[in-house]
Amino acid sequence: MSAAVAAAASAAAISHNSARSGSSGTPESHQLQKGVLLPPSSPLPLSRYESQKRRDWNTFGQYLRNHRPPLALSRCSGAHVLEFLRYLDQFGKTKVHNQGCPFFGHPHPPSPCSCPLKQAWGSLDALTGRLRAAFEENGGLPETNPFGARAVRLYLREVRDTQAKARGIAYEKKKRKNPVQQQQKKKSQTAGNGTYSHVQQGICNGGTDGFVPRNVLSNEAAVIDVGDVYVFN
Repeated sequence: MSAAVAAAASAAAISHNSARSGSSGTPESHQLQKGVLLPPSSPLPLSRYESQKRRDWNTFGQYLRNHRPPLALSRCSGAHVLEFLRYLDQFGKTKVHNQGCPFFGHPHPPSPCSCPLKQAWGSLDALTGRLRAAFEENGGLPETNPFGARAVRLYLREVRDTQAKARGIAYEKKKRKNPVQQQQKKKSQTAGNGTYSHVQQGICNGGTDGFVPRNVLSNEAAVIDVGDVYVFN
């Protein structure tokens, strides 16, 4: 008798647990399937600029670690940035003619010469800009940013002028558009787009209510102010 009661109690417990698991509304197999089907979140790929900026920052960090004596980033100054930029000249691929070279100022020399290869001014300028941004993104303060030091700006200007003369490259600085005149021009270009003018003197468009579309958009392209840009001929 006791065995029968125990068997009945066990069967009742099993049925009760089955009812509780079924009342959750989501079978266990379905829950596992949902967990498998959910794709893992993957980070967005870096842009070309961000990837290059990260490589430049790692290169500069390696340069500081190999410095003799090793140099901490907090003690880095504009003078150390100039050392780094000059250090990169040994990996340059731009021929910069010396003043004694017969091809000095020649944009297309007819034959090779023994003048050194250096980093182009445009490459150094872009590199400095990326490192200036990376310095602040990694906790540096703008007022203590060594890549924005006055000595670095003067050095880049000197490199630009020297290479322009040595390579015979003429450049000019584009004048910035007057923002007031530019805004007025844009307004005049877009005036009347999708508007209607009242037709007087009895002129109408096929007996309509005296409103005809007026399309007076100019064929000129919109002018975009991109700031100061150096154009090389």
